[in-house]
Amino acid sequence: MSEERDWEAERRLMESHAGQARLEQIAASYSRLTGKYLIPDGAAVEAALWNLDAVLVAHGNEADPIFFYANRAALSLFEFPAEEFIRLPSRLSARPLARDERAHMLARVSEHGFIDDYAGVRTARSGVCFRIEQAIVWNLSDPNGTPSGQAASFDRWMPVEE
Repeated sequence: MSEERDWEAERRLMESHAGQARLEQIAASYSRLTGKYLIPDGAAVEAALWNLDAVLVAHGNEADPIFFYANRAALSLFEFPAEEFIRLPSRLSARPLARDERAHMLARVSEHGFIDDYAGVRTARSGVCFRIEQAIVWNLSDPNGTPSGQAASFDRWMPVEE
């Protein structure tokens, strides 16, 4: 991918693909489950999520969940353009050996609603690996409680030496 990215086009594509309702669901589910705000109360959800000072990703609840949203920090860290990220099965963000660990973590989230202590190794598009720490992972649901996926946010990561 070239050095120059059209971040405005990336943002529009992400927001269009996710849709207003799912973006609001990311923030609302976080608040409902954790008792904290992901974004400032009353902030414009689209801009606040996109510009969050942390990586934010979300996937649906398909049998093999596909990412439907990544903010600017996530696209930068994972080194993906938006049009590729929204077609990526979320399991492929982890190395093959870390996928069992990831599956166990997602099961914990499903059972408890959220966790705030996840750590694991993820892989960027280039193959570079990084370890995330203290990630918050939460279930997404509509106001009636119907499950619709999971989201994760973290602001701590470090390169993994091979």
